[in-house]
Order: sequence, then C-alpha cells, then structure tokens
Amino acid sequence: MALPAPPESLAQFLRAHPAAPATQRRRIAVIDAAHHRHALPPPGRAETVRAALDEARTTRLHGLAALTGGIIASLPESGWPAALFARRDALILTLASTGLPYTQIAALRVCDITADLEIDTLRIETDDGIRTSTAQEPGEAGASPKRVYRRWCEVLGHHDRYPSNRMLADAIDAVAGTALTGYEQYLDPDGEQPLLTPIDRWGHTPLPMTPLTARAIADIVRLHLDGRAPDHTRSRVRTQLSDSCIAPEPASTVVLDPGYYERGTRARRNAHDLLGDIDSTLADVEARADTLLEDLLEFIGSETGSALTDLIE
Repeated sequence: MALPAPPESLAQFLRAHPAAPATQRRRIAVIDAAHHRHALPPPGRAETVRAALDEARTTRLHGLAALTGGIIASLPESGWPAALFARRDALILTLASTGLPYTQIAALRVCDITADLEIDTLRIETDDGIRTSTAQEPGEAGASPKRVYRRWCEVLGHHDRYPSNRMLADAIDAVAGTALTGYEQYLDPDGEQPLLTPIDRWGHTPLPMTPLTARAIADIVRLHLDGRAPDHTRSRVRTQLSDSCIAPEPASTVVLDPGYYERGTRARRNAHDLLGDIDSTLADVEARADTLLEDLLEFIGSETGSALTDLIE
C-alpha cells in the first residue's frame, strides 16, 4: 500500500481481508506507525476505517444520524435569539452524528469543513489526520447537512462583515432569516477561526472568537437528545404599575440674580487679562531653570575635578 494511504483504501483492505478485531487493530496500528514515521496523517483515525472495523458502532451512528435529523428539522428558523441558537446547534448535532469525539468537534475550524459538490454531505478533514463525512440520514429526515452548514456560515459571514449583534438580530428576525442569504460569501473558507462559538442568553458571541468547549458541546447534544433543550426565547422586561398614580411634584423655580451673567462674563474677561502674559512668564521660568541647571552641572564638574586632583597628589 503506497503512502499516504487514503482511509477509503484502508477500509476496503480491511473488508477484503476479514480477521479478528485484535488482528485488524494491529494492522491499522502498523499502517499508522508507517505514516507517523513519514510525518503523514494516519488513515486509521478516519471514521471510514472505524466504521469498517466496528459494524455495531456504525449501526448506532446511523440511528443517531436519523434521530438528530428529526431534531434539526424541528428547530426554529425565526425569532431572536432562538433562531441563532438553532443554526449553531443544528451544526453541532450534524457533526455529532458522525461519531467524532466532542473534543475533536470543539477543535474544528472553518477551514476543516467543506461541502461536497455532488452529494448532500459535509467532509471533515483536519491537520491532525481526522477524515470523515456526514451521513445521509439527516438529509433524509429533512435536515440537509449542506444547508445546515451554509446557514451557520451565513451567521459567521455576517459577523465578519458587520460585527454588530443588533444588525444580526434584525437580519434573523426579517422574513425567517432570509436577509442573511448570501452572507456566507464573506466568510473565508480557508479561515482558521473556530467553527463553533459560545452564545450568551442575549445572542452575543465573544470577541475575539473563542471555541466552544467539549463539555459545552456534550451538554448541548445531550439536552437536544433528551428533549430538554431550552427555548432561548427573548426575555421581556416586566413593568409594574402602582394602583394609584401619584402626580410628580412640580420642580421648584430658581430665580437668578439679574447681574448673574454680567458678573460671570466680567470674571472671565478679567481672568483672560491676567493670564494674557502666561506664555512669556512660563518661558522666563524655563530659561531660569535651564540657567540653574547649567550652573549646577558646572559646579559638580569642578568639584569632581578637584577631588580627582587631590586623590592623585
């Protein structure tokens, strides 16, 4: 097998040469070690290889993908900030259905994800040798992985173009978020910024962009799978009106002295006259200070010279 070996080729090799799980793992370990020696990403970490090695796990992931697809399809597409959370959580659920560990999902960058040009799937490929793709089940449940990814890229692109939370809220509230259409073009596909970011209860994302933690991603996935995900509805300010409306007391009228303004202008005019020569006075003080400094340096130099003469004698 030539180096580097594509994960698909390794998966085909494992299927063509069935053996005990321990034997297959040793084969993968040997191939990965050869790649490590040549500073190449090991193909054994790819989800394609893991699927070929563990059919039971593959079956579970297909079931998870179908379940998450139904959850994604039911997420809100309008309303602030619920629709913003929905766009991000939909991508989290899509990535979680691939079987990637939460630590690897948290470390994903924008440049690690590409949308397949032919089929409805996302391809994940990182510098650490992680290579996998999303399943078909979410799309069959009405949650197209490519659409999920594009909708989150619209948010990131709008953030890069207009880093204003208020403008993003207006765009999402406008006609079910269609005002964001096309903003994914402002997102650099080769950018190394975090793919998934935290969002606070008001819809704010951190500046600079910081990634979600693996624990936060695990909590988000678990809450959605358990049906306990928060609604993220906009909090309303409640105002309480008193039973009796008390009229405010009228403000007291202040009567100013008729000569108030005249005295003020006279005082400022006098101050201007007194301070008119302040520049020349300060210049004189600065000149005298320079003279004193020169005299002091001359005195110190003469004293130092006499001391050295006495020491030599």
